[in-house]
Formats: sequence, structure tokens, C-alpha cells
Amino acid sequence: MQKVEGSSPFIRFKGKPRKSGVLFSRGRRSRVRAARWAALLQPPKRVVSFADEVLDGERRHDKPIPARKACTAARPKAKNGVEMSDEHFKELHDGTEVPVLALGVWQVPEGDECVDAVQWALEAGYRHIDTAQAYGNERSVGEGIRRSGVPRDEVFVTTKFNPSQDDPVAAAEQSLERLGLDRIDLYIIHWPAGGATWAWPGMEQAKERGYARSIGVSNFSVRELDEVVGIATQVPTVNQIHLNPFAYRRELLDACARYGIAAEAYSPLGTGRHLGDATVAEVAARAGRTPAQVLVRWGLQRGFIVLPKSTHKERIEENGALFDFALPDEDMTALDALDRTGGTGQAVESKWWR
Repeated sequence: MQKVEGSSPFIRFKGKPRKSGVLFSRGRRSRVRAARWAALLQPPKRVVSFADEVLDGERRHDKPIPARKACTAARPKAKNGVEMSDEHFKELHDGTEVPVLALGVWQVPEGDECVDAVQWALEAGYRHIDTAQAYGNERSVGEGIRRSGVPRDEVFVTTKFNPSQDDPVAAAEQSLERLGLDRIDLYIIHWPAGGATWAWPGMEQAKERGYARSIGVSNFSVRELDEVVGIATQVPTVNQIHLNPFAYRRELLDACARYGIAAEAYSPLGTGRHLGDATVAEVAARAGRTPAQVLVRWGLQRGFIVLPKSTHKERIEENGALFDFALPDEDMTALDALDRTGGTGQAVESKWWR
């Protein structure tokens, strides 16, 4: 894939990689750059309406939300074949329904360990699997889905564009081949390497070509959300970020709400670091639940799509047993107070992609 680079931000071309390896001439480069920016600066073609966002129990914003499209996929069913309730889903601003509990497979190697984890999760009632091109385990995720016997249209699959590559469209095609699927349910920019905007037109094209039902971002700060929304024809549907009671990024969540962007919470257990916290343990004891269940349930009650990760069957089942209890307001407030970020608008404390 050839790219044209100028001052920041820079533009990368959509389409298939050029096999010749010959760069465009300087004159053609300038014309293409000018045409590209002209296209990006066109006003959005989608109809915009307004709605109220409720966050943490109070009205926070009147936000613009793109017009919704009907969701054509079947609503997933629980392992006993009974249709899951509304509590199990969140509707994105494009009309897509996302199961709010997902199995994350970060740092799970390709092979039987990943296949088993995916199969066990689906057998336990999960209906959302979250992977990424950078994880290197998309083939195993696809195999685990097939082995589970759960119909494809009842499983929601998320993967993420690795921005070390040039072309989100070509990368989506490769993900589909590895997954063994004909559609990605949610396709996300994994992190904003090279700037917040250059990859977004390619993400929109991947959706237009039918490779993805919905598109979104991950690890985008308030400033980066503002930038990508400013050039987008289709506003991102989600921002997947590090969220848990110890990383309760209120300013960033407010920005997501302003644009109608759903928040997805990765590392809801703090990669296990927070399971031994005294406040978490006290809340768990009062609820008669495990610390892991309390932390994941906190995210669900705050309105997030939550992605706990495990490769152990019993823990996968435990982390999924969340819909038969609720935490009282006083316990939610106690967990909120554990935040160590100061309610930041940043998505991460350290940008590893720099």
C-alpha cells in the first residue's frame, strides 16, 4: 500500500497494495492529496438526530446520533436456547445490538488454549468474542466458534485493525480469511498510531464493502475522539478502553456519551491486580459473589460492554454468571471511589505505540 505523507496528519490510500512499488509522481501526489482532503471535508451525509444520554444515573448531554439502520442479525440465544433479555445487549447508534459480556483473548496464543477458551465461553452462554489482528489468534477464535456448535448468526465477533499496517480494507479481508467468516460484526482501530484520522476512511470503506457491520475505535482519548469525529462520515460506534473502578475515566466517558459512542471495558479485572483489594473484597462478601464477578458487574451497571479474559473453564463460567444479581447504589459508589486516574480524558496512561 503506497502512502502520501506530508505534515501531520498524513493520508494513506485505500485499496489493494501496489505491486510495482513505484511511488506516485510529485504532481500526482499533490492532486491526490488535495482531492482526498476535499472528500474528507465534505459534510456528513447521514441524517443527524438528537437524544439524551444518561450516564451514572443522570442526564449528561444532548448528543448528536447518526440515523439508525435496522439490525438484520439474529439476536443470540443463551445456551439453553432461550432468547436472552435486553439486559444482555447494548444497542449501538447504528442499530447493531452487541452482547454486553464478551470473552477477551488478549495474550492467548494461537492453538488449543485459545480454541478451548472460545468454545467454553460459548458453551457457558457468552455470545461475544473479542480478538485482534495483533493478537495473532484469529484462526483459533474461528475454530472455537465452529467447534462450539453455536450458529454463526448468534455469535458477535469483534476484531481490531492493527495500525502498523497501511490498509484497513485489505487487513479486514485477511482477518475474514483467518477467522473463516464472511463478516466481522465489529471492526475497531486498535490504537491511534500515526494519528487519529488517517485510517478512518478505510474503516468506513470496509463497512461499505460489507466486511464489517459496525466500526469503532480503541484507546482514543477525548482529543482523538474529537479529531476522528470531525472527519468522519460515520461516527465510531464504540471506543474500547481500559476501564474498571480503578480506571474510571469520567471525562473520556463524557466525551463518548456526547457523540453517542458506546464504551467497551478491557481489563475489567486489572489483569488480576484488583481482585485482592479490600473494598472489592468487602463488596463481594456482602453480595455473596467473587471479587471478579463484582468488578465485571460494576462495569455492566455503569453501562459498559465488558471484556473479561480467562483461559480457565471454571473462571470463564464464573465471570459470566452476572445477570442474576445487582450491586446496590452504596456499593457502586464505594467502587467508584477507587479511581486512580482522576477521572481523566486520556485512554491510557502510557502510549506504547509511540
